[in-house]
Formats: sequence, structure tokens, C-alpha cells
Amino acid sequence: EINDCELLFDFNGVTNANNSNRQKQNINLEIQSKFEDSYKVKFKSVVEAIQGGNSFLVNLTVKHPIVLSHSLLDVFYASRAKYKMYYKEEFVVFSPEPFVQIRGGKIYAYPMKGTIDASLKDADKLLQGNDKEMAEHVTIVDLIRSDLSRVASNVNVNKFRYIEKIESVRGSLLQASSEIEGTLPDNYREKIGDVIIQLLPAGSVSGAPKTKTVELISKTEGEPRGFYTGVCGVFDGKELDTGVMIRYIEKKDDGYYYRSGGGITSRSKCQEEYEEVIKKIYVPIN
Repeated sequence: EINDCELLFDFNGVTNANNSNRQKQNINLEIQSKFEDSYKVKFKSVVEAIQGGNSFLVNLTVKHPIVLSHSLLDVFYASRAKYKMYYKEEFVVFSPEPFVQIRGGKIYAYPMKGTIDASLKDADKLLQGNDKEMAEHVTIVDLIRSDLSRVASNVNVNKFRYIEKIESVRGSLLQASSEIEGTLPDNYREKIGDVIIQLLPAGSVSGAPKTKTVELISKTEGEPRGFYTGVCGVFDGKELDTGVMIRYIEKKDDGYYYRSGGGITSRSKCQEEYEEVIKKIYVPIN
């Protein structure tokens, strides 16, 4: 049983939170310090591993100290996202990215790769026409197709690289996603946990090939991610809806930290990747 004094969730409208008596706050967020030099060291290590053939896509993440105007609970109620969760003033997540959804005997995945500042002129075309972003997205789609094939048959890409807009207190972003579908065996409800376990960790927040890349991430990032980039969701006995735990603020003894990251390939440029990491530090607003 969930103690709603400690854990609150809202997954596509399925929620244990009472919004009716809650006044939404205007959340302000500022980055306290940037760590571009330390990011460069980690980026260099990842690129060398890619050039050495140990990986071809790595989701490198970092954390930045932030100044937050309100509590994590206030952030939970004020933010707008498909997957929101708050855990007793330790962390809050407001993720736009589904992990997998199961309904009607089908399993669906929606990998998200590719981000651009929506205020740029022709931002949609710039994102769609970026060769590096395209290669990264194709890699993730192939990885997730392979993952789904472990648990499902007739795996197909229904929609490839569609664009969604996300509003935040720091501006708007465009993000690219795809939809992949597979057919589950008739007895999937009896082993729903096994289905999920075989798909973890999420490919969009690890990389490819998955096993070696996860080892590289652990070595390079230098500290456990904790709940960050895990999955959260709800299963009612018939349908499952889960999200990837990105867009994540945690509270430590010395303050608040925002964790963010992005995919690194052989085509990546350090400055551009770090700028993307910074752009992802935001709270999506209602």
C-alpha cells in the first residue's frame, strides 16, 4: 500500500494526488554552478571508448546544483508531464518519456532522442535535418525494436521520429520520438514483471550495445544514478503504463541537484552536447 504522505504519482491522469485544494506555485529554477570542464573529461572518455569499438551510443548524464524557489512537493503539483512522481522530499520527477505501455495484448514503446530549442527559426526542420540526431534516433529505435523482440512478436515501427513540444519556465523545447509496437504472448499478465525486467535498463538512457555501454557509463559517471533513469508506472491487472524517470530533481544535504544527459556518438561535439544537457534543466509548466 502506498503512503500518499510520502509518495505521490500522476501517470497520464492516473493519480493518488489531490490537486483540488492545492494552489499552484510559480516555480523558479536557476543553475548554481556549471561543470563544463568535468563534463569535457567524461565526454572525452566516452568518445575514446566509442572509437575503440566498445560502444556506438552512450547516454552520458551529469548533475548540476540548482537554486529552487519552492519545495519538491510544490514542483510536483506545479509541473506538467506525462509521468510525475514525488518521494518524501527526496526527489521529484516530471518525465515526458514513456517506457512501455501494454494494452489489448500489445506492447508499445516510445523512445525519445533528439532535442532542440523551439525558439530557433525553423527549429522543426533543423531537428529533422540534423544527421547526427537522425543517426542517434535510428540507433535507439533499432535497440528498442531488438529489446521488444525478446518479449513480443511482430515488432514494427508504427511512427518514426515525430516531434512534440514541451513548455517550461525557461522556454520551449522540441523533442523527437518514435512509436514501436509488438504482440505479447497470451499469458503475459501472469509474468508482467518478467516482461519489464527483460527490457531494462531503458535503451534511451543507456545506449548500445547495452551491456558494455552500461559498464562504460558506470565507470565514467563515477557515482550511482539511484532512481534517476529508472522506470515508474502503474498496472491495473489489464493495462500497464510506465515512464522513464528523466527530468529529475533530487535533494541532498547540501542542496538541490538536477540530473540531465544526452546521447553521445562518434559524431558528437562536446560543446553542443553540454549545451543540450543544460537546456534539459527545466520544469515543464502548466
